[in-house]
Amino acid sequence: MSDGHLHIGVERIEAALARIEKAANARAFDIDRIRRRHETLRQRVETAIEALDSLILRQAHDDDREDQP
Repeated sequence: MSDGHLHIGVERIEAALARIEKAANARAFDIDRIRRRHETLRQRVETAIEALDSLILRQAHDDDREDQP
């Protein structure tokens, strides 16, 4: 293989590696973004469940008061 062909081969390998690194970085960014969105959603659901629990307990307490003579 001549030096010219070798140089072209190395350039192609370097370009391929650059594409792979770019794709890997984009994937890592996407995974991080998904994790942040998941955490935000988890916190919102937790808050909603706490609010529902509070309403249910309050309603149960009010029902108990109404049942007492």
